Amino acid sequence: MAPFSKPDAVLKQAEGLVSVGQTHAALQSLTEMFSSKRFRSTPLASLEPIMLRFVELCVDMRRGRTAKEGLMQYKNIAQNTSVGSIEVVINKFVQLADAKVQDAQEKADKAVALTDVDDLEASETPESILLGAVSGDQSKDRTDRALVTPWLKFLWESYRTSLETLKNNARLEIIYQQIAQQAFKFCLKHQRKVEFRRLCETLRLHLSNVAKYSHQPHSINLSDADTLQHHLDTRFAQLNTSVELELWQEAFRSVEDVHNLLTMAKKAPRPAMMANYYEKLTKIFLMSGNALFHAAAWGRYYAIVTNIGGKSEEELGRLAGQVLVSALAVPVGQHAEETAEDGKGKNGRLTALLGLPKTPTRTGLVKDALSRDVLKLSPPSIKSLYDILEVTFDPLTLCSAVAPLLVTLSEDAAYAPYRALLQRALLSRLLSQLSQVYSTIKISKILSLVAPLREAGLEGAFDEEQIEAYVMGCARRGELDIRVDHAEGSITFCDDAFVSAEESTSVPVAVREHAIQPSTAELVRTRLSNLAESLHNSLNSIYPSPSQLSEKEQQAKFSALVSATEAERKALQLRRALVARRRELMSELSVRKEKEEASRRAETSRREKDEEARRQKEDARRRELEKARKDIEFIRNQEALQFAKTLVEKGRLNVALDGMENLNTDDLMKLQVEQLEKEKKDLNQRLRVIAKRVDHIERAYRKDERPLLGQDYEEQQANDRLTFENVQKARIEGSKIAHQHNIETKKRLSRMMDDYRSRREAIIAKRGDEYARRQAAAARKIEEEKAKRTKAVLQAREEERLRNEKEDKLRREREEEEARLEAGITSCGRRTHSRGRGSSPCCSRGRQTGSRGKGGSYTQTTGRRTSCRS
Repeated sequence: MAPFSKPDAVLKQAEGLVSVGQTHAALQSLTEMFSSKRFRSTPLASLEPIMLRFVELCVDMRRGRTAKEGLMQYKNIAQNTSVGSIEVVINKFVQLADAKVQDAQEKADKAVALTDVDDLEASETPESILLGAVSGDQSKDRTDRALVTPWLKFLWESYRTSLETLKNNARLEIIYQQIAQQAFKFCLKHQRKVEFRRLCETLRLHLSNVAKYSHQPHSINLSDADTLQHHLDTRFAQLNTSVELELWQEAFRSVEDVHNLLTMAKKAPRPAMMANYYEKLTKIFLMSGNALFHAAAWGRYYAIVTNIGGKSEEELGRLAGQVLVSALAVPVGQHAEETAEDGKGKNGRLTALLGLPKTPTRTGLVKDALSRDVLKLSPPSIKSLYDILEVTFDPLTLCSAVAPLLVTLSEDAAYAPYRALLQRALLSRLLSQLSQVYSTIKISKILSLVAPLREAGLEGAFDEEQIEAYVMGCARRGELDIRVDHAEGSITFCDDAFVSAEESTSVPVAVREHAIQPSTAELVRTRLSNLAESLHNSLNSIYPSPSQLSEKEQQAKFSALVSATEAERKALQLRRALVARRRELMSELSVRKEKEEASRRAETSRREKDEEARRQKEDARRRELEKARKDIEFIRNQEALQFAKTLVEKGRLNVALDGMENLNTDDLMKLQVEQLEKEKKDLNQRLRVIAKRVDHIERAYRKDERPLLGQDYEEQQANDRLTFENVQKARIEGSKIAHQHNIETKKRLSRMMDDYRSRREAIIAKRGDEYARRQAAAARKIEEEKAKRTKAVLQAREEERLRNEKEDKLRREREEEEARLEAGITSCGRRTHSRGRGSSPCCSRGRQTGSRGKGGSYTQTTGRRTSCRS
């Protein structure tokens, strides 16, 4: 570990190293200071300039990991005393990284603009235009990857480092949320979708760890209204960014994050915030194709917007039209498929996100829209669509009447996304109305009724296969109770007379309320109720009730009014008490706020004093640095002059020494580098011209040789054919010669066959006798081994039997001995002799005997005769 130096000395040393171009050594000297044990006891007023210089060097050299380590150590020191210092350092770090990205982007643009023009005096040729069109974007991409991408990566890393440094600290919550929103803007500006997903996961992880670090000092308390509001603002910014980036899955997860935070809030959020929340939900549900919850989100949004106010009549009319169209776009028979445990399914989660007490329905959405005067504010086309779908009943002309309205709505950008949903809702409405009128209908008739949609030229109009698939889907989901007969080419609408209206799915509930004629099941179900109603009306007509009430009834009504008045008086008293209590709480809250404001002002004044003291120290340090800088400048000029003389003598610098007094070593090195760059540029220019000339020459060669390629190809084919024929002829001749040679060899060897056969028979006979002898010897050896093995097994069994008999005999003898010994002990214990101080011997045979001593215990011996003393 390096010895500890004073902060001023460390900073001065780093500045000196940077001035001579040794930035790596300067960063190393600042990093070594963090590893010192006395680093934590150093005043923050001295450490803050060092940290600012430290982050500048880290950004210049793109040392992200080194910056993260230094910021974490500085945060551990300053988070309990000076939060503002941490904010200054973090903001400086992010601003420097952002400035580097902007500079790199400007350099990349300039580089692309310069490389696009090879010769400023040359006119454009067709070849140059073609090459520019092919390779222009590629050169820009290469330039961006070389210049901009490394700084973009570093800026993204700086955002992540800042968030990791500032997390889980209530004092740093404001700057944490600011950095998060800056990161959102970064992802939106540069269209970084992958990084945006990672950023959202990081924020969720930090929020989930709040409870884990709640025991630490200055931990985040989500029950605090201000802290929760900061988190809500950040989540809404996250939601807006995800919608603009069209990351719908991430947008839905952001909505869930917002909903979880809203459930934790003790007071209602701002209406404008909730309006933004529901507006984003409408986009998410529209992209997912969930028409029911899309319409419910529009209803919630419209309710909040109308309560807030501030919208013009035109905006309200367009908004009302969207609310009504979204409700009409829900298919007629669509219903939520909830599980047994309401709230745990998918629709339960969506209902909770909308803040609704129960799952919405199409009928409820339409009624709610009409109750808010949406129909009056909607455009005429929307009103006509509502009248056709909800008021009139004409299934035969339904599609032909709606088709022109759909064409009109498709031309409006606000209603164009609802075209596909409205077509599906129109088909469901058509099937529902047909089910009320017909019991059986031909499939060709349904296709003819839907034909006006295709004839109107609507994009995405249903064809025959899609209509049949939709009908089967409605039957599977229980929206319609139908049967399809492909043999007859018809559809049958089922109507069971003995099924209750709640269980029947032949006609949806919304359509059943506006049915033009009752179904068979409804006739059976309401027959008795209609009879009872008729009888009741008859009795009222025959025996009308008296118009005047009796005195007793009047007294009873008066008593009821008195009791209701008393209950209302008590409720009013309770309300007054609640109001008084709220006033007390408000006064206490105002007093508390005044105290907090006073403490905040005291903290601000203290901070200003500290800032003034720090500024004075900074001025003194600046004066000292200025003096040191002048000394260094003088020494540097002397060294530069000597260095210039050396370069001129060596011929590396072609400049005059006059006026070199104001140049330093860095300027001389820059001059030398510029001279080398100029020479290099001239060389590259000459090489480029030569390469261009060689390119044109090569093109001329290829242009001249192109007519000769066909002639060369024909000559090559002729040579290949001649070569092939020669090879085939040589192969055939060689095969014939080899065959003739093999035949001669066969004739020559056939004379040796008799000798071969006789020799073979002799060898087989000799080896057969030897094999028989070996087989007999092996059989004898096997028999001997069997006999030995049998004898050994019998002997082992006999030894085992003798050993078992011996063990049984010894066990029986031991048991008999133990039985005799127990009998002898019992008899000795019963006999007692008292002969003065002596004892009478009591003899017993056995291997073990027991004698009771003075303590009343037995002692065992191994003698054959033992005496028992009483």
